[in-house]
Amino acid sequence: MSAVQTVVADDDVLLREGVASLLNRSGFEVVGQAGDSESLLALVREKQPQLVVTDIRMPPTNTTEGLDAAQTIRAELPDTAILVLSAHVDVDHAMDLLAGGRAVGYLLKSRVTDVNEFVDTVGRIANGASVVDPALVQELVSARRRDDPLAALSDREREVLTLMAEGLSNAGIARRIWVTEGTVEKHVRSILTKLDLHETGDDHRRVRAVIMYLEAR
Repeated sequence: MSAVQTVVADDDVLLREGVASLLNRSGFEVVGQAGDSESLLALVREKQPQLVVTDIRMPPTNTTEGLDAAQTIRAELPDTAILVLSAHVDVDHAMDLLAGGRAVGYLLKSRVTDVNEFVDTVGRIANGASVVDPALVQELVSARRRDDPLAALSDREREVLTLMAEGLSNAGIARRIWVTEGTVEKHVRSILTKLDLHETGDDHRRVRAVIMYLEAR
């Protein structure tokens, strides 16, 4: 299998070089680096990589330039996987990107403590998975409103839904909460029913469901 062509963007040059070096050593092919959103967009349009790893806050204003660039990339090159690395839980600004559901991730830099796990996560995103940092999921859950559609869910179903949003499979959820995979499947069916989400052929509807319903916070 050919290496995943990747562009890395972050205004912190040491962090950017570190991520690029790690990915290169791990079988990815970093085809370019950028320190601001304008350079990132130009590079992505030229190289058309399979994966973009970007910070949210970059020059000139250090607000949402990286995220805005990611949304532009998703609109222009929908097959390009995107991983947003952030130092902050930025719920409101992340929602539009995460709502895309496929081949997208949001991770907090401070919570990346295992190199192998990080590389595995990047690989899963490049292959189409959607991964949301648990801290963001918790922020969304805790901010639910009185008319939140999640109000109908039991505590166990909320726990399963949180793990779904982290990208775990039914088997992974079963191992995490010490139940059988069949029990998890029942919880998932119940969650989808209570949230009025009908079955589709889209394998990533689970994460999109979490984002869609928690977006109305």
